[in-house]
Amino acid sequence: MIPAPSPPRPAPLSLTDLFVSFTWLALQGFGGVLAVVQRELVERKGWLTPDEFIEDWAVAQVMPGPNVVNLSMMIGGRYFGLAGAMAALAGMLAVPLVLILLLALLHAQVASDPHVAGALRGMAAVSAGLIGAAGLKLTGALARNPMPLAWGAAIAATGFVLVALLQVPLIYVLFGLGGVSCVLTYRRLKP
Repeated sequence: MIPAPSPPRPAPLSLTDLFVSFTWLALQGFGGVLAVVQRELVERKGWLTPDEFIEDWAVAQVMPGPNVVNLSMMIGGRYFGLAGAMAALAGMLAVPLVLILLLALLHAQVASDPHVAGALRGMAAVSAGLIGAAGLKLTGALARNPMPLAWGAAIAATGFVLVALLQVPLIYVLFGLGGVSCVLTYRRLKP
């Protein structure tokens, strides 16, 4: 018996859909975008599976520039080539740029107000919580990773100690621990 073909995966319908989707994503991403990006692209739109999201997010993080901008260009390029990458980039930057300029003008007028400073501190705490929640949601994909969880936890703890406590420059930690992680994973994947 021939298995039934799987239904086609959701994808952006057009360059306009890509632009509007990433504009909407950018407008939701005040402070911490990881939770918003994961919810929109994986859960809501289905453009990426959780495993694809983790892999693409990891690549986006090691590339220079803002992570979510890198990810948007990767996704746009995957579906529509260079035009898709540019549409996604424009969506991420055009409307938010105008809003940030307007907010900067407003902030200059009210920056000395202690209520505004308190509100901004509160928003920072909410952003930290959103990032933590997104990280917890994505831990399920770690079970399918070829590297044992204990090794990953040890590498993460080492990275924390090096950056936060010993203040080793991030670029050295990224290449050092990232290289070790790649070698360990490659050795686990080798037959």
